[in-house]
Amino acid sequence: MWWRIQALLIKEFLSLLKDKKSRFVLIVPPLVQLFVLSYAATYDLNQLPIAIYNEDRGNAARDLIARFNGAPAFREVLRIERQAQIAEALDSKQVLMVLHIGPQFSRDLLSGRQPAAVQILLDGRDSNTAQIALGYARSVVSQFNSDWVRQHNQSGPPAELRVRAWFNPNLESRWFIVPGIVGLLTLVVTMTVAALSVAREREQGTFDQLLVTPFTPTEILIGKAIPGLIIGIAEASFSIFMVVFWFQVPLLGSLAALYIGIVLYVFSVIGAGLMISSLSVTQQQGLLGGFLLIVPGVILSGYATPIENMPELVQHLTLINPLRYFLIIIRGVFLEGLGVDDLVDQYWPLALIGLFCLSCAGLLFRKRMY
Repeated sequence: MWWRIQALLIKEFLSLLKDKKSRFVLIVPPLVQLFVLSYAATYDLNQLPIAIYNEDRGNAARDLIARFNGAPAFREVLRIERQAQIAEALDSKQVLMVLHIGPQFSRDLLSGRQPAAVQILLDGRDSNTAQIALGYARSVVSQFNSDWVRQHNQSGPPAELRVRAWFNPNLESRWFIVPGIVGLLTLVVTMTVAALSVAREREQGTFDQLLVTPFTPTEILIGKAIPGLIIGIAEASFSIFMVVFWFQVPLLGSLAALYIGIVLYVFSVIGAGLMISSLSVTQQQGLLGGFLLIVPGVILSGYATPIENMPELVQHLTLINPLRYFLIIIRGVFLEGLGVDDLVDQYWPLALIGLFCLSCAGLLFRKRMY
């Protein structure tokens, strides 16, 4: 029995190593993913964009602002002059955090009668990033308090943080993570279905029979794409139903805006899957090719770590990732209450990616036919 198993193992390894495409998939993608993902996947936050709204002209306020500007975690990109600018800065994602120092800050500190209030307003759409930024802010204020107590011989914390989260008041990570899982599940299911569609027929020997039929490459492409489109939309719809009614994540925005994004997202993923499938001779190659796109697609989407925290070269690489745009769409609809007009700049890149990938798949079909 063991001899038979040994012979089977040798046969499997030989079939893998003799095939050039299999050797390439086994060696090159893991190396690429190792380098790309090691730089992209990090929970360390540096140079977070913040705005400062200072209504106090005292030395204490200037000292606290200098400490925030001197901290490696923060980078001031906007100086706010009036209250209305706060909502605009957070809504547009121009800043992640707003530091608001009231007009009585220095006087309250010097009087020592009560803690001087310092307000922190956070963008709560990414609750994990907001929590980390809040931890950095608490550290800066804590060091400010320690130095102030030592210099002025006061007891108790001189400054007190008052925190308010934008869009996600309680900073519940479930509100941020669960909608993103819809994109991940839809990616895996749709990519697998599309990547195996042509490869399966080639492995079974029926694809060549299909090519000699009166069907044109365009008709074959449409016939392969529609089932994946239906399955992907059905998967996303079921996941959204569970997100709203089981996980109790509020859907604040337009359902039409969400489904336009779903259709375009599934369309782009199907295009990538069919392009992989048209290059694959066996189902194994199709699965490995799909895996090659799924893993970097998840890491480089901003699902777990902010894209803004990645190296600039990797940030440019994310522009061809459909999941990046869909996460913005679904989180924008769920958390921000966005509509169709607000998401047009996320729709057209998905449409372009889908058209490009399907065009490449169609050319490969035509090449195979002729």
